[in-house]
Amino acid sequence: MSEHTYKFDIEMNCSGCSGAIERVLKKMDGVKSYTVSLDSQSADVVAGPELEYATVLEKIKKTGKTVKGATADGVAVDV
Repeated sequence: MSEHTYKFDIEMNCSGCSGAIERVLKKMDGVKSYTVSLDSQSADVVAGPELEYATVLEKIKKTGKTVKGATADGVAVDV
């Protein structure tokens, strides 16, 4: 099985918000790379085959940020 690409549309108001998202992604096992953009209000995550979308979504939501939309491997998914 190959790696996954998850994209999240996240409501972020400041660099502290984007920093919080970066910190949780950095600590997650299975995250191979990520890009968090305050300007585009987004987070792009490349994950190993063992890391499920729901797990990444849960960690992002625990930061208190609102996830407005997402895709998993190019397919729109529920948030």
